[in-house]
Amino acid sequence: MADLSIDFAGIRAPNPFWLASAPPTNSGHQIHRAFEYGWGGAVWKTIGAPVLNISNRYGGLSIAGQRLLAINNVELISDRPLDVNLREIAEVKRMWPDRAVIVSAMVDADPQAWRDIVMKIEDTGADGIELNYGCPQGMSERGMGAAVGQVPEMCELNTQWVTSITRLPVIVKLTPNITHITEPAHAALAGGATALSLINTINSVMKIDLDTLRITPNIGGRGTHGGYAGPAVKPIALNMLAELMTDARVRASGVPISGMGGIVTWRDAAEFLLLGATSLQVCTAAMHYGYRIVEDMIDGLSNWMDDKGFATIYDVAGRALPQTSTFGELDLSYQAVARIDPDKCIQCNLCYVACNDTAHQCIDLVADGGVRVNPGFDVRANGRQVADTRPQPVVREPDCVGCALCANVCPVDGCIEMVSVPSGRESITWDQLTAQRPEVATSWDAMMAYRKEQGIDIH
Repeated sequence: MADLSIDFAGIRAPNPFWLASAPPTNSGHQIHRAFEYGWGGAVWKTIGAPVLNISNRYGGLSIAGQRLLAINNVELISDRPLDVNLREIAEVKRMWPDRAVIVSAMVDADPQAWRDIVMKIEDTGADGIELNYGCPQGMSERGMGAAVGQVPEMCELNTQWVTSITRLPVIVKLTPNITHITEPAHAALAGGATALSLINTINSVMKIDLDTLRITPNIGGRGTHGGYAGPAVKPIALNMLAELMTDARVRASGVPISGMGGIVTWRDAAEFLLLGATSLQVCTAAMHYGYRIVEDMIDGLSNWMDDKGFATIYDVAGRALPQTSTFGELDLSYQAVARIDPDKCIQCNLCYVACNDTAHQCIDLVADGGVRVNPGFDVRANGRQVADTRPQPVVREPDCVGCALCANVCPVDGCIEMVSVPSGRESITWDQLTAQRPEVATSWDAMMAYRKEQGIDIH
């Protein structure tokens, strides 16, 4: 059986699944219960400056009946008294010595404020500190959270104030509300961070109620921006994780990264591991389904690792990174075409509509007898009505550019597959092509001449 235990910047845990700093880690009672279900660690809901939360603080994104594809929150950091949180942190760590207990902290950008909170955290026996530089609502207006994470100089300075006075591992939690995620990461490393975590929530307005014309969530007739999280943010989180793990300075530093943002299943977790994360944080999924989801995560990841022959988390971590690339390094000669399995096709025609209206018009609807038809007209063959049939979508492969839109809109798994086919051209990347023939990047005449030479005809 695979060994799921981790050593994350000196913080040990029996598995990589940690609850993220959020409502699921608001109290000792909650974390006790979470650990009983098997969570490997928990990042305590952020403690620090005094706050007062508001009511009606969550908004959810539902599409086609699927609930909570994303959640928007306007909640602040912990509104429980500091001494209560500190006492419960100590109690949890004492009762669960084998689990990772990390304390998220946020205070004013002042060295004395950080000294005061860090010394109190150290006294609890916690395993590490996570510096919350990501919260985009409420706290950022007070000069904390994202207001620090979005300014590399402030990120470095605040981190240095903490790392210079503590013996504990310091994890810097990065905000995604920034143009280049590498910049605050470099700043955190310059400040002495021993680990990074990402992503925090994305600044957002969830929706407008078309009956009341008010922003949701509605707080006494008013609304505001909040933090966006849940399954819908996973692609953004994976991209930012890949950016860090392929950055030379981050890779050279050797600091581990805790990945989060849309992890719901063990499959999601495996994707974060494959891009280099070595601990995983979960919030929205626990809020939606409860703590017990970790049982499926542990079993699923363990079984997958066994099937793949991975003995430890570190055998998995980063295995997909060698395949990540810039556009300029992709093979321009690679060719794929869509193929529709007629035995699986339900003749819904979504592929035809998508291709005909918004892609490259290379799917035909074909009736019995090979007659091409248009949707909305009677299907006739040889002048007779074709009984009990619907036209079958068929791809004209010579005209297919391999965009894969049809495969993505098809509601039947495995009905449309993208199949690699020989292009007849030598392998070349955009970087190589423009180095050899720089004129193709600036002149359409030169580009069309190159296409003619290579036999490239875009339908």
